[in-house]
Amino acid sequence: MQLTGKQKRFLRANANQLRPIFSVGKNGLNDVWLKEVAQAVDKRELVKVSIQQSADVAPADVKAFIEANSDIQVVQTIGKTVLLFHESSQPNHRDISHGVYQL
Repeated sequence: MQLTGKQKRFLRANANQLRPIFSVGKNGLNDVWLKEVAQAVDKRELVKVSIQQSADVAPADVKAFIEANSDIQVVQTIGKTVLLFHESSQPNHRDISHGVYQL
């Protein structure tokens, strides 16, 4: 599902107070890292990922890797921070997605 502009704006507003809980470092991107991120996104629905200065990847590379290898949607990229969203598979964790789909 593609997100509309209003839905992205809603997600950005909710992510304003979030801190990045994952980071991309010198080890770069791999399937194990993506699996961990996918588990966190499934539980929280909205996650920020920061890219450290020592990382050899650009934010555009992180966005392309995540979108190509998972169902997670990249909502926004600001500097070295990437905002991710995916609807939780567990109904009791769908707080944010209820608001998104009402827009």
